[in-house]
Amino acid sequence: MDLFEYQAKELFAKHGVPVTAGTLALSPADAKRAAQDFGGTVVIKAQVKTGGRGKAGGVKLARGPQEAADRAAEILGMDIKGHTVHRVMVTQGAKIAEEYYFSILVDRTNRTYLAMASREGGMEIEELAVERPEALARVPVDALTGIDAAKAREIAEAGRFPAEVADQVAEVVTKLWDVFVAEDASLVEVNPLVKTEDGAVVALDGKVTLDENAAFRHPDFEELADRTAADPLEQKAKAKNLNYVKLDGSVGIIGNGAGLVMSTLDVVAYAGEEYGGVRPANFLDIGGGASAEVMANGLDIILGDAQVKSVFVNVFGGITACDAVANGILQAYELLEQRGTPVKLPIVVRLDGNNADLGHQILDEFAATLPAGSIERVETMDDAARRAAELAATGQGQGA
Repeated sequence: MDLFEYQAKELFAKHGVPVTAGTLALSPADAKRAAQDFGGTVVIKAQVKTGGRGKAGGVKLARGPQEAADRAAEILGMDIKGHTVHRVMVTQGAKIAEEYYFSILVDRTNRTYLAMASREGGMEIEELAVERPEALARVPVDALTGIDAAKAREIAEAGRFPAEVADQVAEVVTKLWDVFVAEDASLVEVNPLVKTEDGAVVALDGKVTLDENAAFRHPDFEELADRTAADPLEQKAKAKNLNYVKLDGSVGIIGNGAGLVMSTLDVVAYAGEEYGGVRPANFLDIGGGASAEVMANGLDIILGDAQVKSVFVNVFGGITACDAVANGILQAYELLEQRGTPVKLPIVVRLDGNNADLGHQILDEFAATLPAGSIERVETMDDAARRAAELAATGQGQGA
């Protein structure tokens, strides 16, 4: 879960990282009141989960309350890289002497953590990494030892921070590591980390990504979620404990196991090229169980997507046998009928694994009681993907 800047800086302050004071504003009037409270020059910053806000005009100086209201009015409603600005942060101005960069992230390739640091911050770090890679230090961080005072000094030295601020930078780095660990983050980034004219080191900006798999340890994560941007189907699926991600295609996907579902997405996308570029509509992993309730909830989510034209259920029977999956599909139809949301789209099913023959028999007998084309059972994953793509492209199936 990516956080807004104001949320990131709240976490920073909680762990003792020095930040500038800021107030969230949802309207120009809010911005005006905040500027009155702060006095002097303030900065109005668009709160969107993307970079490049400054270049897009989403960060503006204001030298008084009315100017703060005017700048907020200009920024609110802006589109920045596809993100609409619904809120701004009004923050105290800082007299910047130098700008630096620092981040901690998960290094999946090397199965460790990585600290990146540079005395050249404030710019697009991707550009620096490409144009002058030697200016961006990359320091591996052992998961067991983390970043203590000695490691922090090593990072400050590798990042070539000026000697007069190296100790302060090292102290801030250790506190940012505290944020990373205590909040179960996968990314903590400060760009820029600044030295002010009076010699203080301050996190002027902040970007944090939290690991949602650790949400059970953090009840407060729920309060950090952005309800305005969340997809309603994804919210509905989350409430039903389903692993669902909405995509932009027209073939609904249900599978058991993340690896199988990912493979199914690839196979459907490949098969869909034959039918004008048909794509998968979602990722949905029902996990090891395929009870009637789980299957019904999965179908309910997928059928709530107006873009879906066909559904592909791809299940390998392991812990849950294929006959249980087939009965789950049968009972899911009945449950959805009772809920007043009957299944009206064609469903292609591929079952393989434990008790596959019995599962096939149950499905075939059930399909015979439904309108033609309601459920089609296909033997192989490739053929099933091709048939689901064809149905989505041609609108064939029940009622056709």
